[in-house]
Amino acid sequence: MGRVIDWYYRRNGCTSCRRADEFMATAGMSARETVDARKEKLGKRETVAILRKTSRVVAVKGKQVVDYDLKRDPPAEKLLLESIMGPTGHLRAPAARLGKLLVVGYDERAWGTLLDAGR
Repeated sequence: MGRVIDWYYRRNGCTSCRRADEFMATAGMSARETVDARKEKLGKRETVAILRKTSRVVAVKGKQVVDYDLKRDPPAEKLLLESIMGPTGHLRAPAARLGKLLVVGYDERAWGTLLDAGR
């Protein structure tokens, strides 16, 4: 049986979401809860609530991957939100949470942290 992540936020028609789906299928991963980003837009308030449940955020934006340790060296809330929110003011998709780890955006190495986190 493959790894089960707690929560997966994705949008149909999104290239990064398709790549994340492919990664999950190849890695044998599934999600307990999948949220359609088109139907349920997560604004600042909802995103901050998710962040309160995490201790580490891996944010991918373009080719840049930033790993935030929220317990040891928390960034300013504004900086963190700029890394994970899109231009519309909603959480960017894809996003996945496993335990206290949140990964936003797609990069194969970044999503590999989900596999490492569950070991």
